Amino acid sequence: MTEAEAGRPDRRPASPRGGGIRFEDVTVAYNGTVVLDSFALEVAPGEVVALLGPSGSGKTTALRAVAGFVRPASGRVFVGGQDVTDLPPYKRGLGMVVQQYALFPHMRVEQNVAFGLKAQKVAKAEVPGRIAEALRMTGMSQYAKRYPRELSGGQQQRVAIARALAIQPSVLLLDEPLSALDAQLRSGMLAELARLHRELPDVSILYVTHDQIEALTLADRIAVMNEARLVEVGTARELYKRPGTEFAAGFVGNSNLLPVTVEGCEAHADGSFRATVRIAEGADPVVASCAEPAEAGAGRTLCLRPHLLDLAAADHHDNSFTGKVTEVQWRGSAHRVFADVHGHEVRLDTTELRNPPAIGDEVWLHFSAEDAVLIPARGGAVGGADGGVGGAVGGATGGVGDVGGAGGDVTGGSVTDTATDTVGGAR
Repeated sequence: MTEAEAGRPDRRPASPRGGGIRFEDVTVAYNGTVVLDSFALEVAPGEVVALLGPSGSGKTTALRAVAGFVRPASGRVFVGGQDVTDLPPYKRGLGMVVQQYALFPHMRVEQNVAFGLKAQKVAKAEVPGRIAEALRMTGMSQYAKRYPRELSGGQQQRVAIARALAIQPSVLLLDEPLSALDAQLRSGMLAELARLHRELPDVSILYVTHDQIEALTLADRIAVMNEARLVEVGTARELYKRPGTEFAAGFVGNSNLLPVTVEGCEAHADGSFRATVRIAEGADPVVASCAEPAEAGAGRTLCLRPHLLDLAAADHHDNSFTGKVTEVQWRGSAHRVFADVHGHEVRLDTTELRNPPAIGDEVWLHFSAEDAVLIPARGGAVGGADGGVGGAVGGATGGVGDVGGAGGDVTGGSVTDTATDTVGGAR
């Protein structure tokens, strides 16, 4: 479709049914402060990608750039292969769900679900079937006549999701949709979202969250963000098993990050490398895996997941180091042991111990070289750009980076100009 065609005064969704999202070096700034810096990412049709990062990392800003509520200072946004950077939200054909639900309190469930369809001028004869199908997929058919105040928090969130699905979007944007739910409801909704994706395999989903469990559970790939920049992208398993940066290692799952010095490195049969490292002078050397060769004398970071450490026998010195127990926590079916290892705190998670060590005991902590990852020394953001817009980011935190309550911009489902005007209007 040409730019001239995109500008025609109709209300049909601009994005083709093929779906997919592409960011091309998108930068967003508010009053001179960069809150999204040269962001480049592609979401394939049918793929679920989670934007994972702390508050202020820019993840919601990226999602709002796709929705059309944020105008990039530079770069382009594509949906379904079409450049939508200059299109208004209602012409992008997207579904969006936010954490505040944004349901109209005076409308019944079925009326809330129908709102986006009416805003898009869907034929009246088609609306009842769309509503019924969306409510069926979200398990809310029996609540069609109720008002939002008559629903639980989890049920209200399902209605918001149903409204987003009713317009049959090729792209679904989810902005921390489960953050307002308690732990039990959140677990149930995670399972529901996973089921919905299996039922709608062609819909691309961009999922914003700061919860690593949500990202690991739902996403095909995770894009880790920090201080307005993309840090690392990979599958959940890649980022968990072989993180490439300290930030990703610390943010995706629990980890012990220990500074070490490389003593030697050699190629391994699987194509990776095995490095001999030492955590401190006088400490026993240990072996860790790494993706690239490391020179002797170089400083690196050793990543050890707490559940992959074992308490070894006193005479067991194979790939282990000693530590002094500083705390022991019983957690019902498990124990967490804290130990001081040459001045560094190391955590170990294990199944419940019949005879746990006492505070002050010296223990040997053992691990496999395959489970220990040596993180290469490189910058914390993809591309490692310095200066320019990157230098302006500094500590963009809090509401600036994530633009907090996105719920005032959409109706919780369909992205429309009417919804924007009705609910609060930031464009």
